[in-house]
Amino acid sequence: MSFSGKVKEELSLIIGHSRHCQIAELAALRFYGLRPSEDSHTLRFENETVQRKYFTLIKKTFNIDNTLCEHDEDQVTAAISGAGLLQRSCCRRAFLRGAFLAAGSVSDPEKSYHLEIVCQSDERADEIRDLLRTFEIDAKTVLRKNHHVVYLKEGSQIVDTLNVIGAHVALMDFENSRILKDMRNNVNRRVNCETANIGKTVTAAVKQAEDIELIRKSRIYRELPESLRCIAEARLRYPNVSLKELGELVDPPVGKSGVNHRLRKLSEIAEKLRNSTQ
Repeated sequence: MSFSGKVKEELSLIIGHSRHCQIAELAALRFYGLRPSEDSHTLRFENETVQRKYFTLIKKTFNIDNTLCEHDEDQVTAAISGAGLLQRSCCRRAFLRGAFLAAGSVSDPEKSYHLEIVCQSDERADEIRDLLRTFEIDAKTVLRKNHHVVYLKEGSQIVDTLNVIGAHVALMDFENSRILKDMRNNVNRRVNCETANIGKTVTAAVKQAEDIELIRKSRIYRELPESLRCIAEARLRYPNVSLKELGELVDPPVGKSGVNHRLRKLSEIAEKLRNSTQ
C-alpha cells in the first residue's frame, strides 16, 4: 500500500466525538469527493475506504442506512449547509480530514515531499487554503488540467497538516523518514565537501612540489633562507599531508599560516624563474 493509502486508512478509522465535527467531515466528503452513480438513490466515491467512512458517518450522525432516499438526502444536505459549520477549530480539523480523504494525496517521504488536495473549483481551493492558514500552514494553489490544486512541498508543513487532520501514526512515519533522509543528505554533503577539500589539497601539493623541484635545479636554491629550504624539503618528503601537518613536521614547528606564507614565497620564486626562461 502506498504511503498516501496508509494515511487514508488511518483517517478512515477516526470518528469525531461531537456531532458537529461529524457533520463537518461529512460536508467535506460530499463537497470534495462525491460522484453520482447510475442509481440516483445511491451515492458512490471513487475510493472504497472513503465510501465506508462516509456511510459510517451518515449512520452515526443521522441514523440512516447505506441507501439514502430523497428525504434522507434533504436532511443531510440541510445539516451540512448550516451556518457556522466551521467556526470551531475541531470542526475545521474534521473538515480538512474529510477533504483529504475525498480528494487528497501525499507522496512517500522517502522520495519527495508533496501533499495536495484536488478541487473542482477555485472557490473550493480557496476554502481549503484559507482553512489551512488558520493553522499557520501556508498552502499554495495551482491550476492543473482544469482542476484547482492546493499543495504543500515543505516537509515541516506536511507534518503540521498530518497533525491537524489526525494522522498521527503517518506523521511519525513521515518524521522518521524525513530525519533519516536529512541525515543521509548531511552525510553526503560532508563526504562531498571532504572529498573536494582533499582534491584541492592534493592539487596544491602537486603544484608546490613542481615549484620546489624547479627551484632546486637552479642556483637560487642554495641561496634560500633556512626557513624556506626546510619547508621545501618537508613538502617533497611528505607530498600528501595538509599544511597543518606539514608545519608540525619541521623543526621548529610552524603554524598553518606560516607554512602557507613560506610555500607562497617559494611559488613566487618559481614563477619568476619560469618567466626568466621564456
